[in-house]
Amino acid sequence: MNQTRLGSLIETLMNVCIGLAVSVIANQLVFPRFGFHPSAAENVAISLIYTAISIVRQYVLRRWFNARLQRAAHRLANAALREGRPQA
Repeated sequence: MNQTRLGSLIETLMNVCIGLAVSVIANQLVFPRFGFHPSAAENVAISLIYTAISIVRQYVLRRWFNARLQRAAHRLANAALREGRPQA
């Protein structure tokens, strides 16, 4: 059974929300080591920008891979029918 678009979106949002929290904490630890000292608001804004990019990237990739998997399954089923083999 394929994952629905809504299911993909919910999974992606949960994953990215956790990533956002990790990003904010990581930024607080990493940025000062490179001489960048953003305020808390700047830190969150930077994390939100990358989070938005991550949501779009992950959703698009998941939908693309699901479509490819479905097409591959159809090709295999059609090949099995042409060869007269029963489908599993």
